[in-house]
Amino acid sequence: MPDITWEEPYCGEGNACYRIGVDATGNSYIAVAGREDHPLTDTTEALRQLIRDIKAGKADHLL
Repeated sequence: MPDITWEEPYCGEGNACYRIGVDATGNSYIAVAGREDHPLTDTTEALRQLIRDIKAGKADHLL
């Protein structure tokens, strides 16, 4: 697994907490807090859009 630098967890209502991170080559990752060993990886813009949707309440059921 690449060396990922994780940001502090973002927690919505309830227990929906996730973290985003980047590796040395610029790949972006998102993981449920506490499960960083199984992250999703995609382009930075795709993950930003997912986070915007989660914050807007459109995708909170995914977590």
